[in-house]
Amino acid sequence: MTINCKGTLVDLSSPKVMGILNITPDSFFDGGKYKNEKDILSQTEKMLLEGATFIDVGAYSSRPGAKNISEKEELQRILPVINLLIKHFPEIIISVDTFRSNVAKETINVGAAIINDISGGIMDAKMFETVANLQVPYILMHMLGTPQNMQKNPVYDDVTKEIITFFAEQIFKLHQLKLNDIIIDVGFGFGKTIEHNFELLKNLSLFKSLDAPILAGISRKSMLYKTLDISAQEALNATTSANTIALINGANILRVHDVKEAVEAVKIVNQLSF
Repeated sequence: MTINCKGTLVDLSSPKVMGILNITPDSFFDGGKYKNEKDILSQTEKMLLEGATFIDVGAYSSRPGAKNISEKEELQRILPVINLLIKHFPEIIISVDTFRSNVAKETINVGAAIINDISGGIMDAKMFETVANLQVPYILMHMLGTPQNMQKNPVYDDVTKEIITFFAEQIFKLHQLKLNDIIIDVGFGFGKTIEHNFELLKNLSLFKSLDAPILAGISRKSMLYKTLDISAQEALNATTSANTIALINGANILRVHDVKEAVEAVKIVNQLSF
């Protein structure tokens, strides 16, 4: 349960929090909020002070139906931000949210530490080879389809079983390439109905059989706010509730917009082990 992030060993046996920094104009919750250096630095500092171990930077919006952007535009958005963050926070551990192998390579080369691939190696055939060569922790997420079509009638015979099988196959390929620092993410909201999402949350502990740390990315997602008939802006309490369930069921990393509340959830659930 320990991953190597640029020489820093992070023990995930005690759950950690990953703060989300979207630098996209159209993300579902905070799109367009962090578009200048001051706002980016202020939000990052806030998340680090509140207890985030990782900062996940995304320049490609993966919300359902999001507009596709070119690799060039993704790099133009993200590289200056990584340079900015490392300059101001030298000890920061940056995760890069991308499914493109060249973006992975370029961002790691300028100081990022982790690659977070929403497609689990499906959308870029060179991704596995790239992360194996870079020898960086890799977040392997499951998504049915692409962000443009993933929510158009997703169907499974057994969602939990099918995703466990997908992970087992992809982890085997990565191990063949000698990459061992692999984190799995079931991909809440990525090609799943609300019912699929809650089934995965209920069954999250079954994924521990894969012997890999589990990341839960539920923060303010539609599975929560649609269930409660509220907006994403009103879904903080629901997020904390879902994060608590995820922790009890074995999550090792919470990927969130609201770090303080997630850190508090971790502290409360940690008390159960005493």
